[in-house]
Amino acid sequence: RSASACCTFAITGVVTSMGVSMNRQYTIRHTNTRRNGHVAKESSLDGRPSPTRQGSPGPSLVAGGCVETTHSVRGGGRGRARDRPEARRARESGPTLGGGDRPAPGMSAPLLAAYDDVVTLVDDLWAHPELGYQETYTAARVTEFLAARAPGVEIQSFARTGLKLRLGPGLDRAVALVAELDALIVPAHPAADPTTGAVHACGHHTQVGIACAVVAELANRPWDLPYDLVVVFVPAEEYVDLDTRRALRDAGEIAWFGGKPEAMRLGVFDDVDVAVLTHTMGGGYPTPTIELDCDLAGFAYKHVTFHGRAAHAAFIPFAGANAASMAVLYQTAIGLGRQQLRDDVLARVNPVMTSPPMTTNVIPDTARVSTDVRTVDLAYMSELSAKLDAMAEGAAHALGGSAEIDTEVGYLPFRQHRPLSEPFRAAFQAGVPGIDALLDDRGGSAAAGDVGDLSVMLPCIQIGYSGLEGTVHGADLHLADPVTVLDAVPRFVIEGLRRLGPVLHDVAGYRRSYADYEAQVGGLGGSWTPAN
Repeated sequence: RSASACCTFAITGVVTSMGVSMNRQYTIRHTNTRRNGHVAKESSLDGRPSPTRQGSPGPSLVAGGCVETTHSVRGGGRGRARDRPEARRARESGPTLGGGDRPAPGMSAPLLAAYDDVVTLVDDLWAHPELGYQETYTAARVTEFLAARAPGVEIQSFARTGLKLRLGPGLDRAVALVAELDALIVPAHPAADPTTGAVHACGHHTQVGIACAVVAELANRPWDLPYDLVVVFVPAEEYVDLDTRRALRDAGEIAWFGGKPEAMRLGVFDDVDVAVLTHTMGGGYPTPTIELDCDLAGFAYKHVTFHGRAAHAAFIPFAGANAASMAVLYQTAIGLGRQQLRDDVLARVNPVMTSPPMTTNVIPDTARVSTDVRTVDLAYMSELSAKLDAMAEGAAHALGGSAEIDTEVGYLPFRQHRPLSEPFRAAFQAGVPGIDALLDDRGGSAAAGDVGDLSVMLPCIQIGYSGLEGTVHGADLHLADPVTVLDAVPRFVIEGLRRLGPVLHDVAGYRRSYADYEAQVGGLGGSWTPAN
């Protein structure tokens, strides 16, 4: 016999299209069912249009005596959602449960044999975060795990710290499963490295764990996939520590700041047809959730160095030209110009001071401001970049100095290859123990990654997953639900891979060369280093 208590939460997302503000209400229902003294959580989600709600959320009764609380949020996950015709399915149906109208099968304990070893690995990587192209400890620990759990499989190295292995009988077709090795810089995070400020505040250590769990499972059972699986651990996804990467590039050790473009240059993906990636969605998901078909922005990266004239700030200040003031004026212009940024293409700029140390009694003769220029629209990226150049030149001219502008091509926008998502959607609908909800085709996010660059060459999807809490790139992100992330998510990936064979021939028909990618990046302007 069981007793049930039901609690329902509704999340209202605001979408603006053609000047009309509309709300979409997604309802997440949790039913706590007591069985033999234990509480098992079952969840259901539905979406329906709702009028805009004003003021604070308030509870209301729904069928069955459940309490419904409505919260109004803008966006969610890695960024604000963007309305597109392709997102119609999500707007009409909202997030759904595994198996459509029924809860996904529940689970009370991890099901993968390698789970404990994967958790140990992920905890170790969390304790030893490393920045891009410097992930030597991370690569060594992953290699140790793979050697123990997939003995006899050849592991290749590339781009200083990257790793690649191939599972399967040597079939013509191949699918890449890609994970990212690096951390980012968030010194305020309590787990940050005290020297470098590095921390896994984007959850890449869990990506590595998911990929390792998939390898451990598939390497120890009869091969039943109609293709080989190529597992690639790439360095340097985060666009940080750029002075180090610039030094590596100048020394000829790398050509690209991003690990995936560098791997593309080295031919790492030449023997695969499509790629599957995973990425945390951050916190705020009350039930184990998978996301499919969320597009990402791309960006350029601008460094503006202002040149003035040094002088004693008290004795003869009128002989100087204050470069720091030029930098402040430039940032003020950017701040005022934000009012005209196009939100329909998720335009974002984020200027930060990257100047060397200054002193109060010397008028600074040099100051530097760096910013990304982020959007899903490449044409608008170029337009916005030109506007920022005009702001920088105007700020320098107004205060008697000059501006030196260096524009780096960052990452390209990422559009999910939606037919490639269908096998994973089918896996969810069939039900995977431990995965309760699907966030399906919500549109786009202003977040970015070098998966956009890889998607120029071959079809790619990136699967989002819950199970971490805190803010992505924030000072509080951490792994909160290891069973979901390191057991249920790898099994979901495996179930999707098992269903991928029938669509592989069709989606693999799209293929472009690295030379095509070089040409596309070169057409954007800015600085970049082609292959030797």
